[in-house]
Formats: sequence, structure tokens, C-alpha cells
Amino acid sequence: MKIQEFFRECPRAALGFSGGVDSAYLLWAGLEQGAQVRPYFVKTAFQPQFELEDARRLCAQVGVELTVLEADILSVPCVAENPPDRCYHCKRALFGALRERALADGFSVLLDGTNASDDAGDRPGMRAIAELQVRSPLRECGITKAQVRALSKEAGLFTWDKPAYACLATRLPTGETITPEVLQKVEAAEDALFSLGYKDLRVRVFHGAARLQLPGEQLERATKEREAILQALSPWFDTVLLDLKER
Repeated sequence: MKIQEFFRECPRAALGFSGGVDSAYLLWAGLEQGAQVRPYFVKTAFQPQFELEDARRLCAQVGVELTVLEADILSVPCVAENPPDRCYHCKRALFGALRERALADGFSVLLDGTNASDDAGDRPGMRAIAELQVRSPLRECGITKAQVRALSKEAGLFTWDKPAYACLATRLPTGETITPEVLQKVEAAEDALFSLGYKDLRVRVFHGAARLQLPGEQLERATKEREAILQALSPWFDTVLLDLKER
């Protein structure tokens, strides 16, 4: 199936919209085909503020209104406790809330941006969206991540080269309780590194310390800027570790 055929079959749909590369292209593609696609952003403690800002910017670029839903994800059983299948319970809750709102708005088809490069065997969240009958047009049409980026660049979408960004919950080891305070510390620390010019990074919590994961080409720079990094992260972490394994 081609994406044009998909939207001919599904001309009205609600889209779980993250502001990332995949959902941005999917929104643009649906609108290009004349479909009525309404983007919904579910804001939780797991999404940094810049993701919401990117989502709003992209919607403004393509000329649609973004619907923002607030969700207290840490109140959901089996999410704050951070078990191995946390992502499953989180996706069930988020897309369940999204489906309820979408149905109230008159949309019976719900979409997400999973692409053909995503490994279903390694993503518990994909089991949740399958149970909720969420459609994944990019995956169904065999469109890979590399193709999404190329097509997004061709379409002029600013998200075409946006780095992949996993939710903030992934910064904590499995089994370690997730709290709003630790999520805020991680988000602030990552923002501080972004402001220093670092990109595509992760600040992971390791026994109370910040363990920095950077792309290989930024590791040497980080060792030279040790004092600047320590100072930038000092409001939130007393100990900062540099993971020498490339992110």
C-alpha cells in the first residue's frame, strides 16, 4: 500500500503527534492528500518542553491547529514504579486518553508515527497500540526512517534532521521509581548541555549521578570542556560521569 492509498481509505483521522520526525511527516503527508488529520499532543512529565514547542512550530508550518491534552502519567499504576514493561502501560494510558478525546471530537481512526524501521519485538509500546487498534500508516506502507527523513527534507519540514528523542523516563534504570523531581533534573541538565552546543545527547541517572551519553564526535570536546560541563550541571547533579561508549 502507498501512503496516498492509505489516506484515500482513511480520509479522517486523529494523530498521536509528538513533534518528532515520523509524526511530522505523517501529518504533512495526510494533509497533502487532502485528508482531515487532527494532531493531538499528550503532555506528560515524560516530555520535555522543547518537544511541545517543536510540535506547535510544525503544526504552524503546515497550517493546522494542535490539540494539547494534559495527562498525569505518574498516577498510572505500573508506570511510576518503572517495571520492564513500563512503556506498554504508558502507551495504553496515553493512547487510551487520546482515543477517548478523538472519539468525542468525531474521529474513529487513530494514527501513530511508527515507521517500517521500528522493531516491534523491542518495543512494548507497539503491543499497546496494536491492542487499541491504532493504525501506523508509515509502517503499513513500508516507509523506513531514512525515507521519512529524505521525504521530510524534500517537503521542507524543519524536522527532517531532528535527532531521535526517547522520553525522559528512559533516563532512569528499570526498577528505579520515577518522580517528577528527577525528571525535572534530567530535563534541566539536558537543556544546559544543549545550550553549550551539544546535540543528540542523554543525561542518564546512575546511582544519583549524571551519566552523559554523547555521539562519538562530541566525546573529545566534552573532555576538554570538563569544567564548563560540571558547572552547567552543578545545580542538579554533584557527580557527573562521561560514558565513553558512543551514544
